[in-house]
Amino acid sequence: MNPEHHELVAILDFGGQYTQLIARRVRDLHVFCEIMSCDTSAARLAERSPRALILSGGPASVYADGAPTCDPAIFELGLPVLGICYGAQLMATLLGGSVEHAASGEYGQTAVSLSRSSRMFRGLSPEITTWMSHMDRIHDVPAGFEVTAGTAVCPVAAMEDSTRHLYALQFHPEVAQTTAGTQILERFLFDIAGCSGDWTMESLVNTAVQDMRSRIGEKRALCALSGGVDSSVAAALAYRAIGQQLCCVFVDTGLLRADEGGQVEATFRGHFGAPLVRVDAGDRFFAALEGITDPEQKRKAVGSTFIACFAEQARTAQDAQFLVQGTLYPDVIESGSPVARTIKSHHNVGGLPPDLGFDLVEPLRLLFKDEVRNLGRILGLPEELVTRQPFPGPGLSVRVVGEVTRHKVDIVRRADAVVERVMRQSGWYDKVWQSFAVLPDVHSVGVQGDTRTYGHTIAVRVVDSSDGMTADWVRLPSEVLHELSQAIVSEVPEVNRVVYDITSKPPATIEWE
Repeated sequence: MNPEHHELVAILDFGGQYTQLIARRVRDLHVFCEIMSCDTSAARLAERSPRALILSGGPASVYADGAPTCDPAIFELGLPVLGICYGAQLMATLLGGSVEHAASGEYGQTAVSLSRSSRMFRGLSPEITTWMSHMDRIHDVPAGFEVTAGTAVCPVAAMEDSTRHLYALQFHPEVAQTTAGTQILERFLFDIAGCSGDWTMESLVNTAVQDMRSRIGEKRALCALSGGVDSSVAAALAYRAIGQQLCCVFVDTGLLRADEGGQVEATFRGHFGAPLVRVDAGDRFFAALEGITDPEQKRKAVGSTFIACFAEQARTAQDAQFLVQGTLYPDVIESGSPVARTIKSHHNVGGLPPDLGFDLVEPLRLLFKDEVRNLGRILGLPEELVTRQPFPGPGLSVRVVGEVTRHKVDIVRRADAVVERVMRQSGWYDKVWQSFAVLPDVHSVGVQGDTRTYGHTIAVRVVDSSDGMTADWVRLPSEVLHELSQAIVSEVPEVNRVVYDITSKPPATIEWE
């Protein structure tokens, strides 16, 4: 995927918790954007020819020692610049204004009075509800700026120098609780920056296919299929680009969700006709997990076994020179540097023997999860695969607390299938980030029929999140919780008790192990 095919908005990241959300909101408006380090030089930005710059929020105070900053020359590039929260304060500081620690902060939904003369707020109500999250505030605006919004606590809630196309907001337009946030971003992107909105999934398919064809040529490529949406979409896109030159390798670990192996095989053999090698390696994985109870050791055992299985298949494909992988944009952002071009240093399949010598192809590396799902629909993948919730790489091994056995995996797999069915039937499946069953190492007394039992406990975990970095437990209606409990106990006879996990991340993680 070549970003040079699209107009660009550059987002300089100052460590804000909403930086990825800014990017997603800009993408939602069909404008391509990239998140870049805040220390990216003005010269480097000029080379990329962006239509506009956005300075993100951040946790620091602009006047603190070691606070992140940016190249002041970016304001001399003649580009429209939008500073948000910390980015607004930094703009004020670098251009001759001042920032102070306020007597009281503003957190959460806050009413802001707007100036009708501002181009950013044209057509909006005189007062809107915004999302604030700050203790510092702009005190003196730089020369050439005018104040365009304020609150009782923060008199400079927005400022602008329309002559130089410099705009600053103390509030967060990217957060849903800012009622006019989308309109404000639209004003900046289209009215001020002159973007046309050429970033669509349809256009992306064409450019990504052309890029892969140009790069791979007549050579062959492998793709590691996991059964999840990311690898499936990457494989479908690669197949459209190079057809029978692609060979998909699906390692069935025996730790997948119910019927997942069959679904993967049916999709890529029948739906696309793509060459597929299925490696049934369940025996190897369970042998590798035998006697292991430590969660980290489980992950290592599953990872090393997968690497061994995939490497064996890769070595048989002597003429394959490329490896297609479903790396997403959050992976690239979190790495803090450009993704390595050789397989030995890439974290998603890290640990493959360096002698395999593949060149890495990552057609999704500039996309967020929701964009990947939309791309999958355009490519014709089945809806149930496109909407499949995230699933851990080690599979059900990390949803069995304690030693992993076939019997325990079978129990949690059947319980998990019940959770998915009930969530889909109730309409909640597509409203949450993840919903699944866990088998704790807990037995309890119960009564089933007229018989005393000493059976397993199943924990149900349902969370909502935007990126998996933080998550909140979902307040499911009591009738859905009742259906989940009743169905699991009825359909999985080894289970006599169901509990619901009401812990957010942090302090817990999404997975139990």
